[in-house]
Amino acid sequence: MRHDATAGDGPAPNRPLDARQLTGEVRLLAPDLVMTPEGPMEGHAAVVADGVFRAVGPAARLEREHPHLTPVRLPGHILMPGFVDAHHHLTQSFGSALAFGEPSEIFRRVWVPLEGALDEESAYVAAKLAALESLRGGFTTVADAGTRAPVDVDVVAAATRDAGIRCVLGLVCNDAADPGSTGGGTDDAAGAATLAAAEKHLARYSGAELVHPSLAVSVPEAATARTLRDTARLAAEAGAVVQIHVNEHLAAVERSLVRHGLRPLEYLREVGALGPQLLAAHATLVTPAELTLLADTGTAVSYNPVASAWKGNAVAPATAMAERGIRFGLGTDGTRGDALRLVEAAEFAQRLAHGLATGDSSCGAGWTWLDRGAAGGADAVGLGALTGRIAPGAAADFLLVDVGGPEMRLSWDLPWELVRRGNRDQITAVFVAGRMRMWRGRPVGWDDTALVDRAAELSREVVARAGVTRVHPTSTQARAGSAVR
Repeated sequence: MRHDATAGDGPAPNRPLDARQLTGEVRLLAPDLVMTPEGPMEGHAAVVADGVFRAVGPAARLEREHPHLTPVRLPGHILMPGFVDAHHHLTQSFGSALAFGEPSEIFRRVWVPLEGALDEESAYVAAKLAALESLRGGFTTVADAGTRAPVDVDVVAAATRDAGIRCVLGLVCNDAADPGSTGGGTDDAAGAATLAAAEKHLARYSGAELVHPSLAVSVPEAATARTLRDTARLAAEAGAVVQIHVNEHLAAVERSLVRHGLRPLEYLREVGALGPQLLAAHATLVTPAELTLLADTGTAVSYNPVASAWKGNAVAPATAMAERGIRFGLGTDGTRGDALRLVEAAEFAQRLAHGLATGDSSCGAGWTWLDRGAAGGADAVGLGALTGRIAPGAAADFLLVDVGGPEMRLSWDLPWELVRRGNRDQITAVFVAGRMRMWRGRPVGWDDTALVDRAAELSREVVARAGVTRVHPTSTQARAGSAVR
């Protein structure tokens, strides 16, 4: 039955767990609750084997059907889908805090020079550092929107494989003039080379366990119309996605209007790039007509609420998107790899930006953000048939979350409570493809301390040679210059 707790009738108090209980080839996991597609269910269990869920259902039935398996009791825990970060920039992790306090459109001053200063080692370490943070925060899949680092993209693939996270790996297919210019496109030979590289990338990772190829264009104006159209076709044929930053900042919308007489999404429709294969990053500045375009074409969106708060011009109308049936997931944009804080931000941003003005005190009723953070995100990044849910046949990408502590023991509405009260420190274990990747905030099988130490060393070197330009002073400098101290 679905879990609808009354006072005092919540999950059982937590008991110490032993990681060794969870490392077998075939396991029958019996937590207090399983987060199924229909909601949290009491008395349910799951059988995990060969990296997938073989069975999910009432614990008593599964125990009868699998008498050779000893149930692993997980008191005080919920087994729930791992979260999907639908928009990340893995090789930007060395400069995450450089964007704090900066004006919105910072890619040319911060991200382009930062990534351009990376070499193979620093790109690998930056990507693995981001993957570590994501796993610690409950993400089992990240969609990387493509790196500008002058290295083979397999460096990023290797970092995510070694960390143990599932990655939708973008290859940047920019082939037009600088996005800030009003210049023309490129020659046919360069466009052909871009498309050849795209085809090679899609083939290179076909069938890989944890790396799923994707194509990417920084913004619509960064690629020619032909490349926008052809990358859409290639991705659709391969069952992949094309990631494009769309309608994120006022400057980009205005450049599109000047150049094409159309807003970015309208321009993508004109060139034939809208459709289920497109993952439109941000889509914060969308008109009612553009919402209709998204809905009618099946285009997916990554809703990035923390990015809106930290460096955006607006908050995407995600509750309206949900009501219109627009496909979307949640993304961090590399801000912080904390999934439970992300779902809180998703609801919180909607409440402040849209709910207060309309008297909408629910703004998705909690469950919307959990759903878009997992199954919706998996669908948006092209992995809806593979991951994002606890169901037979799905990849065993899941979390064991402690819900027996003071935050949630007195449970009334667990989905709401996870959204508004959940914390990263409640995540006991993270599994990807059936293998334990994190245990109580530390990776299994590799040394995170050595990685972080090396990242601290390399980041100083990379930022020093990158020539990053910041407008906002550090917080200490700002305080020193303030008249009020």
